[in-house]
Amino acid sequence: MGWFGAEGYTIAREVAQRGVAAVYVLAFVNVLRQFRPLLGEHGLLPVPAFTERVPFRAAPSLFARWYSDRLLVVVGWAGLGVAVALVAGLPQQGPPWLPLLAFGVLWVLYLSVVNVGQTFYGFGWESLLLEAGFLVAFLGSDDVAPPWTVLALLWWLVLRLELGAGLIKWRGDPAWRDLTALYYHHETQPMPGPASRLFHLLPRPLHRVEVAANHVAQLVVPFGLLVPGPVAGTAAGVMIVTQLWLVLSGNFAWLNWLTIVLAASAVDDRSWAAVLGLVGIEVRAGAPAAAAPLWFVVVVLAVTALCVVLSFWPARNLVSRNQRMNASFNPFHLVNAYGAFGTITRRRTEVVVEGTRDDDPADATWLEYGFRGKPGDVRRLPRQFAPYHLRLDWLMWFLALGSAAQLRWFVPFLARLLEADRPTLRLLARDPFDGERPRWVRARLYGYRFATPAEHRATGARWVRRDEGLLVDAVSLEQLARRR
Repeated sequence: MGWFGAEGYTIAREVAQRGVAAVYVLAFVNVLRQFRPLLGEHGLLPVPAFTERVPFRAAPSLFARWYSDRLLVVVGWAGLGVAVALVAGLPQQGPPWLPLLAFGVLWVLYLSVVNVGQTFYGFGWESLLLEAGFLVAFLGSDDVAPPWTVLALLWWLVLRLELGAGLIKWRGDPAWRDLTALYYHHETQPMPGPASRLFHLLPRPLHRVEVAANHVAQLVVPFGLLVPGPVAGTAAGVMIVTQLWLVLSGNFAWLNWLTIVLAASAVDDRSWAAVLGLVGIEVRAGAPAAAAPLWFVVVVLAVTALCVVLSFWPARNLVSRNQRMNASFNPFHLVNAYGAFGTITRRRTEVVVEGTRDDDPADATWLEYGFRGKPGDVRRLPRQFAPYHLRLDWLMWFLALGSAAQLRWFVPFLARLLEADRPTLRLLARDPFDGERPRWVRARLYGYRFATPAEHRATGARWVRRDEGLLVDAVSLEQLARRR
């Protein structure tokens, strides 16, 4: 069935399946390391309280009927084990139903996590991983050629991802239209990386070129995916280079790396052979694939039809003046709308959390808690954490934007610091009290900006910060207990 199987995209399938599985490895490591202190039985936003008020039909999850931290650990390790097997390519060596089953397990397990993850899992790349994992499940195994329709759905996903991001910028903040967005963005993005300051200090004319190039890469180039072959491969190459530029300039969890993997699915075997040949890697054509079994053809076509129907809502969203950013139109996170940074923050505000063991907060020595990724110590070089996702640090950025909804988790966070809760403290880079309980904690606001080259040479500081007052005044554990 030549109309069904794409014989010339076997390398693309390998990259897509193993690459998506590698991101699932990161995602489940993240679950095991961060979920319990954030969302577990004694977390900041406990899952049991969420499932009591949200019905199963609105948020399907294995945890909907019963949650425990032990069950969460089982889910995390099971997902991690299956994902590692897929990265190694083991299920792909069997019949087509085996990788389908393996990716299906990953999708169900991670969907269960995301649907109870509340604000800590409210990021577009969670839906992107779920949609990508669902689609690559139907690419089959080494026994059959990858189905054309599934490849087309992957290309449609990349088109929505890039075009959605481009349109939300063009329709949103005027800084994107007048090409000034990067005067601010490298400095004010949620979690700058080690090179972000260098990017920020580039000449402003170059920033304008960067923005213009981004518009081309997101609003024009993705349409090349509609022409399979060299045109689609070239379009994918441009998008991959653009995403690598974003990897260098910031920390956006696995968004950029997953986009690279998905874009690579548009590169055919001939193009892969040509590119790899430039670095001395020879690619040999494999044996012709066997005809796909009838059951596999029927399943793939049914899934394709489902995704075509579900595409109505994100397609309508793309052409809407009121475009939604990172929206899921069904509780299974299939065929979603994507986008990023429709609004650019002009100045950076950071929430700095402090504690003291002194009895009188009005005459106390306050010590600062250190976070792993978000700016704090002005002399510290920001670290590269992506594609790993620091959920607490990201939410601290949203808190600093003035979102009152973020206080739902931040007040319990302050209580955990007052309790010297070990799982919560492990999310931080530095506990100034070495595991002892502080008497009081508070949260201050600071304006941050990157140091100029002269300021850096004079002081060694990479940031300059200015005190902007209190967000939360000094509070004790007894006071927080009375507020509950």
